[in-house]
Amino acid sequence: MGKKDNSKAKEKKAERKAMERRMNAGVATVKLANSVEDPLAQMPKPFSVYNKNGLDLTLETVRAPDLDEKTLVWAYDLVSTNMKPLYDDAYKNDPDADADFGWKEKEKKEEMREDLAWYLLARTKEGTPVAFSHFRYDMDYDDEVLYCYEMQVEKAFRRKGLGRFMIKVLEMLMIKSDMLKLMCTIFKKDKPEVEFFKKALKFEQDETSFVDTVHEQFEYEIICRHNLIKKKRMEDEEANEENVPHHANVGAAHVHGAQCAH
Repeated sequence: MGKKDNSKAKEKKAERKAMERRMNAGVATVKLANSVEDPLAQMPKPFSVYNKNGLDLTLETVRAPDLDEKTLVWAYDLVSTNMKPLYDDAYKNDPDADADFGWKEKEKKEEMREDLAWYLLARTKEGTPVAFSHFRYDMDYDDEVLYCYEMQVEKAFRRKGLGRFMIKVLEMLMIKSDMLKLMCTIFKKDKPEVEFFKKALKFEQDETSFVDTVHEQFEYEIICRHNLIKKKRMEDEEANEENVPHHANVGAAHVHGAQCAH
């Protein structure tokens, strides 16, 4: 019996190795981003101040373990005030859904204090915090991302462009750290939130977001903005890999490619 053609098996193996390299590279990129002492300090000075519409604020990035207790308590209280009513409206009438997705004070407090949590804070000259984003550098499936867990602004400081500016800062941090996407989760029925992210900031539905069906509808949507520089680079690398000829002979050379109130 002659030698059977196993080119399909080799292609699958090559695909698995490419995915493994992709995952390893993503994990390394996330690890590097989390090793930076002060991400905002790497950005040009204009990204650390907001002097518009009557506001005079300073921005900073701080790890959750390094944040003072008073600010952590303030941050949770602001999240609870702004977001708990939305959770209750979405899930309180369905005990099963409420058990799975409803507001959970203990879990939220723990989440906001975890070692991997970062804070982008806006403070007055007196040091009073008036807005924050809880974000993380993380892997989302096989993509390295900057995930915005919260974007919260005190009521008196809204509608002054601050929330939009802080999301722009997060987007620049995404690009600086070489993440592929800036992601967040929003409630579909929260019209101001939907308008802010999808219309004003041009976020799009992420490929990982659940899609409503006849049998099941979802209260939330996962949205994102891509790092277009990195996306283009990755597409070019994939195209180059596809153009590399695959040789079946033994000894052939293998080429390896390298939630929100605003």
